[in-house]
Amino acid sequence: MKIKSKKHKDILHTSKELFWKYGFKRVTIEEICEKANVSKMTFYRFYPNKLELAKSVFDMVIDNSIKDFKTLMKQDIPASEKVKGMLQMKFEGTNDISKEFLVDFYNNPDTEVSGYIEKRTREVWSEIIEDFKKGQHEGWLRKDFKPEIILIFSQKIMELIKDENILKLYNTPQDLIMEIANIFTYGITPHK
Repeated sequence: MKIKSKKHKDILHTSKELFWKYGFKRVTIEEICEKANVSKMTFYRFYPNKLELAKSVFDMVIDNSIKDFKTLMKQDIPASEKVKGMLQMKFEGTNDISKEFLVDFYNNPDTEVSGYIEKRTREVWSEIIEDFKKGQHEGWLRKDFKPEIILIFSQKIMELIKDENILKLYNTPQDLIMEIANIFTYGITPHK
């Protein structure tokens, strides 16, 4: 995604902050414009509606994450350091996510946003799977590991994140997401 101006950047970053904190449905275009210090006319120059803005915010987050992931994968460091780096990226990427965000973006089938997120997530996982296959070829991942299983796990994990009873066990959604990432990566054994 190409950011067209400082005002465009301000709209995107402000929207991400507000969506992460309050969810998609509760945030209004007026609130975004006020906090980003732009007029509604400026907003509509970039986006026809809040839905298209939400897609752009998600694209911005995904594009940045993929760039960081690919940079990490290219580093000549031990596998354990790559795994730690992936977990750190997950931690930073989920910072400040609210329960409202999770419900609106992942548990709301009546919005087009959920379908868009699902589609983009599949595309991203295809890239990640290819990088994991390279990792197998390079020897830092087990050769008998089937990277495609991660896509299946990620879809099942999203079901867990949507479950209100599970969310209640943790102080923040980020705590739950990191718990799942740590269990997936390390099992239940102690780690640094």
